[in-house]
Amino acid sequence: MEQWWELIESARSECGERADDRDPPDDPLPDAVLDRIAALPPEQIIAFSRVFSTVFDTAYLAPLWAAAYLIEGGCGDDGFMDFRAGLMLQGRAAFDRAVADPDSLADLPVVQRMGTTDKGWLGCETMLYAARTAYTRRTGSPDGYDAAFEGSTPRPAPARGEQWDVEDDEEMRRRLPRLSALFLSD
Repeated sequence: MEQWWELIESARSECGERADDRDPPDDPLPDAVLDRIAALPPEQIIAFSRVFSTVFDTAYLAPLWAAAYLIEGGCGDDGFMDFRAGLMLQGRAAFDRAVADPDSLADLPVVQRMGTTDKGWLGCETMLYAARTAYTRRTGSPDGYDAAFEGSTPRPAPARGEQWDVEDDEEMRRRLPRLSALFLSD
């Protein structure tokens, strides 16, 4: 797991300030991660993908989903997948804080920018396919990834943790006060 996070941190370091304040049209971080994954031997790409699944699943939490709903102005299943993948790109410390306390997302520069300017993006759909893309780039075989990854861990369902009505602004303010201050009008 340490090597996995080191790869993410290395890509973040390469991207400098852009790693903390992402914007989709020219976001360099997903490509920096992809380049690092593609440089690995195929068996390590599969190992990366397995760790990705484990880390990804630790964030499958109802309170974090509520935070994503608030930040993004709504959040369905696919959107929450993109959100969790993008959260990983914020690095281990930010990821761990958000899993423990979703309201801590209010500390992230990209989230602050989203709350004040309607610009920026936390989610990252391309991270969901980064290992597959890297495997194909490395081996030249678009079909080899699925065979190599066979027997992956089953997905958790439903989201763990306490759920509440995300449409209830007062409940959101009570449970996610800092994020609510950024995203809910008075």
